[in-house]
Amino acid sequence: MTDSTQSRSAESTRARLKIKLANVYVDDQEKALRFYSDVLGFVKKADVRQGPYRWLTVASSEEPDGTELLLALDDNPAAKAYQRAMFQQGQPAAMFFTDDVQADYERMKARGAEFTMPPTDVTMSKIAMLKDTCGNLIQITQLMR
Repeated sequence: MTDSTQSRSAESTRARLKIKLANVYVDDQEKALRFYSDVLGFVKKADVRQGPYRWLTVASSEEPDGTELLLALDDNPAAKAYQRAMFQQGQPAAMFFTDDVQADYERMKARGAEFTMPPTDVTMSKIAMLKDTCGNLIQITQLMR
């Protein structure tokens, strides 16, 4: 078998996985939907209810058929403990990328967002951190080239 044949063979057996869904635990799904839609500018993708269970997702308005973010209720004690610990440690529950962190900071602040860190230069990027009103910190990141 030649090197190119082996390479093609390896590529054909490799999994072609895509990230389609990620989740963030929230303490109130309705409040989370308002924040992620009205403040961040995401669009609602799915809202399915079955009894007390609610499957609620949002996606970027720039890529509405791209990766979805599940706004999962933190009604599980382990989820609640994880969410609280991450918040207390100052760790973001999610990180979103932008081409202009300063402009997004100004836009979100005008919509009532509470930032814990204004746009700040860090290694190879500029970041800002805000509260999502549902128990999480969210990081907005602009890669610097």
